[in-house]
Amino acid sequence: MPTNLQGPAIFLAQFAGDQAPFNSWPAITKWAASLGYRGVQVPSGDKRFFDLDAAASSQQYCDDFAGVARDNGIAITELSTHLQGQLVAVHPAYDGAFDAFAPETLRGRPAERQAWAVDQMLKAAQASKHLGLSASISFPGALAWPFLYPWPQRPAGLVETAFDELAKRWKPILDAYDAAGVDIAFELHPGEDLHDGVSFDMLLQRVDGHRRLNIAYDPSHFVLQQLDYLQFIDLYHERIKVFHVKDAEFRPNGRQGVYGGFQPWVDRAGRFRSLGDGQVDFKAVFSKMAQYDFKGWAVLEWECCLKHPEQGAAEGAPFIRDHIIRVTERAFDDFAGAETDPAQLRRMLGLQ
Repeated sequence: MPTNLQGPAIFLAQFAGDQAPFNSWPAITKWAASLGYRGVQVPSGDKRFFDLDAAASSQQYCDDFAGVARDNGIAITELSTHLQGQLVAVHPAYDGAFDAFAPETLRGRPAERQAWAVDQMLKAAQASKHLGLSASISFPGALAWPFLYPWPQRPAGLVETAFDELAKRWKPILDAYDAAGVDIAFELHPGEDLHDGVSFDMLLQRVDGHRRLNIAYDPSHFVLQQLDYLQFIDLYHERIKVFHVKDAEFRPNGRQGVYGGFQPWVDRAGRFRSLGDGQVDFKAVFSKMAQYDFKGWAVLEWECCLKHPEQGAAEGAPFIRDHIIRVTERAFDDFAGAETDPAQLRRMLGLQ
């Protein structure tokens, strides 16, 4: 029987802060519930909310953590390991930029930083298991991204070597998640080696179709790439395990297009927007999710170059709630049906 998509939920990463109610787990879950959210996606590296070491080693810690949220009317949808996953594979050109994602003691030490990131991913697998979660959302990192545009001409085998290495690094992590019964859903995102369906397939092939390698679907990133985000669901619905509800717009002109001319977000042709302010056809997106019986959560990831985050959060819950489709349990024309009679079927076909 078809199930209904769950929601609304909200990703807390963009709202975490040092001021109440955004600085503690009890307060931020109460805040989310007050806006109408039923779930939250948790940034696993934010120590204001979550102790990943404790969660990986202690079932009691996870029970208490989930209990606080439950008492406030909130479920935990997934753990996010975006920052740690990014550090599993970093091209040296980005070492300085991504050092900020690691503990200060590891900055300037890429090999140790990468080992720390792998350990974080393994701990997140155990923490997800302890929390009773079926999926986790992450980034895969990038080795080939600096060579995205083939100029100068890429040497033969360069991209293949990068993806071979990416597979080598992620296969043991995927196996650990499989042992924990948890999917890794990569957010396909510019800046990552996995940014569209083709690049996802390149890694999937190299890990022999690993069942734990999956997708966090976010139509906003596909709008900015000018990729058909509805057909993507048709093609990859079996691998979509996490759903970020985020809006975007792409308005090219005679001076800039997809690449954005190095401009800040507000001046780019492609911009992230609050829900309903962009160009994503969410009625069609939610219809596709219903069609393919998506069983996960609809999670607001708020990013906007114009609107205040608290306004975006307040508007997001009713927006998502109003788009969730209650899947029908019967066909609309069942009223005109009749009992099946095998003899009548043969008569209708002219068979004796």
